[in-house]
Amino acid sequence: MAVYLIGDIQGCDEPLARLLEKVDFSPSRDALFVLGDLVNRGPDSAGVLRRLMALGPSVHCVLGNHDLHALAVATGARHSSRMDTLQNLLHAPDRDTLLNWLRHQHMALHAHGMLMVHAGVLPQWSTAQTLRLAAEVEAVLQGPDWQDFLRHMYGNQPAAWDDALVGIERLRVTVNALTRLRFCTAQGVMEFESKDSAQAAPAGCMPWFDVPGRQTAHDVVAFGHWSTLGWLDRSDVWALDSGCVWGGCLSALALDPVHQRHALIQVGCEPAQTPG
Repeated sequence: MAVYLIGDIQGCDEPLARLLEKVDFSPSRDALFVLGDLVNRGPDSAGVLRRLMALGPSVHCVLGNHDLHALAVATGARHSSRMDTLQNLLHAPDRDTLLNWLRHQHMALHAHGMLMVHAGVLPQWSTAQTLRLAAEVEAVLQGPDWQDFLRHMYGNQPAAWDDALVGIERLRVTVNALTRLRFCTAQGVMEFESKDSAQAAPAGCMPWFDVPGRQTAHDVVAFGHWSTLGWLDRSDVWALDSGCVWGGCLSALALDPVHQRHALIQVGCEPAQTPG
């Protein structure tokens, strides 16, 4: 059995097919963990979802900001943006099946000794608390009130975690941390404007994984979301968004849990055409 992590696919189905072929992925033998942003900005979001669905229980996905955005646009909770490339998903004959599968994915996963999220983890959260909070969001997304949740999901406030938070504010902070976080203060106040590299942190902020005393510092946290960060290989974090949709690479990390080794495998990508 081989275990693979894949970073942001973002609707790039052809590179995904080449990457799975390159690693000789077998759904009967191997496990695949996808770190969010399965859809949008690339040319074939529907194709990506169909391919992953066809692999059955060998595939485990966390949701990213683009995945939640696709669900919000599909339900009318959010307007499509100029940069979106969701039309082949929203007008697909199997649209409802694809979207239903998407909303039943995870917000965070823990397997093979790793915590997996799309974007980040607030410094106050342990691995156990991160999974509990993720499960709260998953329960709402998979429940009868999921469309109402999407209408109230957006916003930058509250910008920090408080154990006393309840309702939509509690859910919003969780979603923002797990799907949007790059920089925060030492106290865990999130900053959402900057998309620059880790070396260009806004004043008073730092990458979330560099906050002193971060509760998940003794775990390996695998994430995507941050294309300007690129491949980051540290003892405590693996970053796997290598900018496929922008003409970079689509990356898979092959894990050997028995021997505690890992290897990066990549395929090149053409930049996606952005709408005019």
